Amino acid sequence: MRKTLLILKHEFLTTLTRPSWLFVVFGVPVITILIVTVLNMVKAGSPDVETGSEAPDPFELRVEGFVDQSGLVSSIPEDIPPGHLLQYEDETQLQEALESEEITAYYIVPEDYVETGEFYYYYPDATPLTSGGQDWLMQRTLLVNLLEGDSELADLVWSPMMVEATSLAPEPEHDAFAEEDCSRPGFTCESSPLVRYLPSAMVALFYVFLMTASGLLLRSISTEKENRLIEIVMASITPREMLWGKIIGLGLVGLIQVITWVGTMFFLASSGGQTLQLPDEFTLPISLLLWALAFFLLGYTVYASLMAGVGAMVPNLRESGQATWVVMAPLLAGYVLGLFTAIEAPHGMLPIVLSMFPLTAPVVMMMRLTVGGVPTWQLVAALGLMLVTAFGTVRAVAAMFHAQNLLSGQPFSAKRFFKEILGRP
Repeated sequence: MRKTLLILKHEFLTTLTRPSWLFVVFGVPVITILIVTVLNMVKAGSPDVETGSEAPDPFELRVEGFVDQSGLVSSIPEDIPPGHLLQYEDETQLQEALESEEITAYYIVPEDYVETGEFYYYYPDATPLTSGGQDWLMQRTLLVNLLEGDSELADLVWSPMMVEATSLAPEPEHDAFAEEDCSRPGFTCESSPLVRYLPSAMVALFYVFLMTASGLLLRSISTEKENRLIEIVMASITPREMLWGKIIGLGLVGLIQVITWVGTMFFLASSGGQTLQLPDEFTLPISLLLWALAFFLLGYTVYASLMAGVGAMVPNLRESGQATWVVMAPLLAGYVLGLFTAIEAPHGMLPIVLSMFPLTAPVVMMMRLTVGGVPTWQLVAALGLMLVTAFGTVRAVAAMFHAQNLLSGQPFSAKRFFKEILGRP
């Protein structure tokens, strides 16, 4: 036990004092909180704009004028807001109205418009957002007058194709999604993209957490194996004691990252609602953090022990890339399936099965927990299966730390790796 504690202390302090790790775990959340806090202060200190001092909307309908030399226009269509298309007697009046900013642009309808179909549009203040102008005002006016004021017929001429689509597919059974609910993350919230896609973000976060923490153990064992230090360690400690010391020590390091990042998420949800435009009724239950810690610890133990087995079999850290993907493939599958299949139906058959399977449970179950509504028995069963898998994996991997693997220098083989895990010669 004392030797396990020594290994634990060494791994914990060595990683904890690494500058790159400190920045990722503490620097990123602190910078995020500072940015949101400053935005909150700026927004709170800005006076409410209630007068006409705000900048005009570039997409707002502008007032324009026209001269009808053809005598065609007898009325302005009802669907054009009053006062936005003004008629003048000649071009001189148009120029004066433009200079006095009574209008922003004007049209001239020539005498031969009916024969040519051409009119002139002059707008001097074109910008990248309004470079096309709003000549549809005059087009609509001329069309309605050509049809002797028949607006309904003008609508048919303007848009002759009236397409109505009818889906023959059965309606999805999403009674829970019938009405918008922004009190919890998920697809029930249509008005806030941040709340809507938070379960997807949680899947991605836990994938990163488990990859990062498990990678620390692979790096530790591969480095010690490469510099021959592991031979000295194994001479005075059993493989199981060494593994538990490294797993627990680096697990505490990963746990700090989970608490810091997920805690930052809770802080932003409670204090950054105005800046992040979160709904007033949105809340994250504290139970989500507690379940997150439990699933991270057991998921980390499973994958960290598998990574330790990779470290025992690869000749050096540089050649561990392929082996890493072999081990992490189930976690990656759970990540992808959680993003593309389980988000819309978090309590369907496939998400339930994936959230109970020990190798995919850490990411898929966290997605379902973020949405809410997971039965307690499923949570307890998933944790129980992960606990059994974790102890079995550590025991199997500990048996891989023997001279044939540590000293052979053979390249990594997936077939040989799984044979060792299953205890076959």
